[in-house]
Amino acid sequence: MIVEIKVPSPGESITEVEIARWIVADGDYVEKDAELCEIDSDKATLTVNAEEAGTVKILKGDGEKVNVGEAICTIDTDAAAPEGAKKEEAAPAKEEKAAVAEKPAAKAETKVAPVKETLAEKGYTNGVPSPSAKKLMDENKVPAKQVEASGRGGRITKGDVLKAMTSGFTGEEVENSRDIKREKMTSLRRKLAQRLVSVKQETAMLTTFNEVDMSGIMNIRKQYKEKFAEKHGVNVGFMSFFTKAVTIALQDFPQVNSQIDGEEIVSFGYADIGVAVSTPKGLMVPVLRNAENLSLAEIEAGIGAMAKKARDGKITVDDMTGGTFTITNGGVFGSMLSTPILNPPQSAILGMHNVVERPVAINGKVEIRPIMYVALSYDHRIIDGRESVGFLVRVKQLLEDPTQMLFGSKKPVEILLGL
Repeated sequence: MIVEIKVPSPGESITEVEIARWIVADGDYVEKDAELCEIDSDKATLTVNAEEAGTVKILKGDGEKVNVGEAICTIDTDAAAPEGAKKEEAAPAKEEKAAVAEKPAAKAETKVAPVKETLAEKGYTNGVPSPSAKKLMDENKVPAKQVEASGRGGRITKGDVLKAMTSGFTGEEVENSRDIKREKMTSLRRKLAQRLVSVKQETAMLTTFNEVDMSGIMNIRKQYKEKFAEKHGVNVGFMSFFTKAVTIALQDFPQVNSQIDGEEIVSFGYADIGVAVSTPKGLMVPVLRNAENLSLAEIEAGIGAMAKKARDGKITVDDMTGGTFTITNGGVFGSMLSTPILNPPQSAILGMHNVVERPVAINGKVEIRPIMYVALSYDHRIIDGRESVGFLVRVKQLLEDPTQMLFGSKKPVEILLGL
């Protein structure tokens, strides 16, 4: 029986997607629920899985645009199981051995080489690295042209990358140092570009800055790091403190937690915090729902889970919609100061940066303290200077004295950490 695999709907408003890459090759035997390919929409990257076990016939190639509901491949469920396929693959090897024994060497060479080329030409994965191989290549900056592919259909395996790294490069990259590479923008990147341009054109964006003495938070982390990880199973990082501080400041300055909808201002009584995550596909902003009700441990666990989903390409449209405020951390890349751009339709975004020891005046004396510059970009159409500056000052106060996040506690730090 032939089963058609059709493009699932990534979201209500999406009618067209683009095939990012095929994970399997044409003619591969796959098990039920195995990953077949990745598809890009203008909001997220999704994986299409096999509905039945069988042999795959690919109908649409990498980079092709297809409509939601359109068939992209078929699966022949009557095809032989993998064991049968292995036996068939072993047969040519025996024939080749027999040919070598009879010593028609030239004939054997002309017979084997074309078969290898045909496999590479026919495979949709020709020259495409497997997920593990791509990760290794990206981490070590290994160019694909320096790796000899041995996988089926010309696919680059992790073993191929390791072999290239241990054997050394040919120096071809030096000879081709003036090469120009062109590649088509993904649907996600195109949509991101449109959204960023529209923000600059359609909002009155302004940024205000402040600095935070991170001594208090760093001392808490140093004192309770091991105990926190032992009890909650996650590390205590800066993001949980910033998220908690933001949710409290949003209650004090509700205008910052509002959006413009036509001629109306919509204010939210909850804080759905978006956390900007850099992924191989581009910037994504998964949302932490009702962050105002979460403990530091729950915030850390939630952010970690969302970031992993985003980087693994398993994030969904629902995971990234409905945020009321966003936090972005350029400090992980070494940024000292920046003006973060709004995440529409939200009206404000908080930018974190790296922590650097700087001389500051404390009670009339110069001391060296770990300082982080923070930035709040906001839509001046809805948020005035009083609210924006007041909000950022409130965040600063909460971060410099985290015990302000609790009330009437004998041991505020322990309770804040849930210990």
